[in-house]
Amino acid sequence: MAGSGSAHLRGEQALLSVQDLVVEYPTGSGTVQAVSKISFDVLPGETLGIVGESGCGKSTTGRAVLRLDRLTSGRIRFGDDWIEEAGEKQMRALRRDMQMIFQDPVASLNPRRSVGDIVVEGLAVAGVPKDERAATSASVLGQVGLGSDRFAGMLPRQLSGGQAQRVAIARALALNPRLLICDEPVSALDVSVQAQILNLLEELKAEFDLTVVFIAHDLGVVRTVSDNVMVMYLGKVCEFGDSVEVYDDPAHPYTRALLDSVPLTDPEKAFAGPALEGDVPSPLAPPTGCRFRTRCPFVQDRCADEEPEMREVRTGRFVACHFPLGGAEANSKEKVSVA
Repeated sequence: MAGSGSAHLRGEQALLSVQDLVVEYPTGSGTVQAVSKISFDVLPGETLGIVGESGCGKSTTGRAVLRLDRLTSGRIRFGDDWIEEAGEKQMRALRRDMQMIFQDPVASLNPRRSVGDIVVEGLAVAGVPKDERAATSASVLGQVGLGSDRFAGMLPRQLSGGQAQRVAIARALALNPRLLICDEPVSALDVSVQAQILNLLEELKAEFDLTVVFIAHDLGVVRTVSDNVMVMYLGKVCEFGDSVEVYDDPAHPYTRALLDSVPLTDPEKAFAGPALEGDVPSPLAPPTGCRFRTRCPFVQDRCADEEPEMREVRTGRFVACHFPLGGAEANSKEKVSVA
């Protein structure tokens, strides 16, 4: 189990522990297997980056942690509370400690409410007095660089994309959360604005002592902000480990393929390649055995017959592959069990 194993190896108690999470959606054509029995831990103060192609289950995982999407099965522990067992009243209380920044900053804001009211909407739901909400609104808007009085009275449509994302961040911080889930928080922004938002998130993480789950498809961004990285493919975890080590020496063929697909600045090495062949299989009918086998350049017969278990192949590195790269097979241990 990727996260649980690493947390116990480090002798620490995870703030967030996801165990065998399954999220499925019934449709007229069958059942979409969005997330299929994944497990991971996030320690207090860490940033976990989740990467993978579109449709791999990254955002569904983040939403499931906050119970914004229905869990089919599995367990999620936040602190001392089991999320999947919590009633609506308990979840409202827990969400003060667990906040999310959504991918589309403008669409996530109520178009009919002013910025000042949007930022403290969660406090209003919690019954915080109006004068206290006003003070909090002014404070957090100032912390995200929107301290001018004119911003508090503006509507979302009057904001730029970067300003709207800062408002979304301020709304999350107003509740003083312990866990912040960022779902593609910079993908809709210009590159120059992306850098500003990423720097802001890093500053606020230190200031508010936040634990962060950072979901993105941009590999460079995830490496910059993450302590650990989890690579997903078609609802499954492929690889988990220290972000620098995973990027410098990937052990799963899919991770290697993702990194090789990123254009480099050197014109003579603009593309490491080779590109992955074929399309991503349908989540309505994923391949048997290893889900990546239909596109893997190192596929063998065993890959179709047996699903690879997540196991530690190097210290702190967990991979779901029968034939990991870099000689990791010789150093691999037994599969990591749920603790």
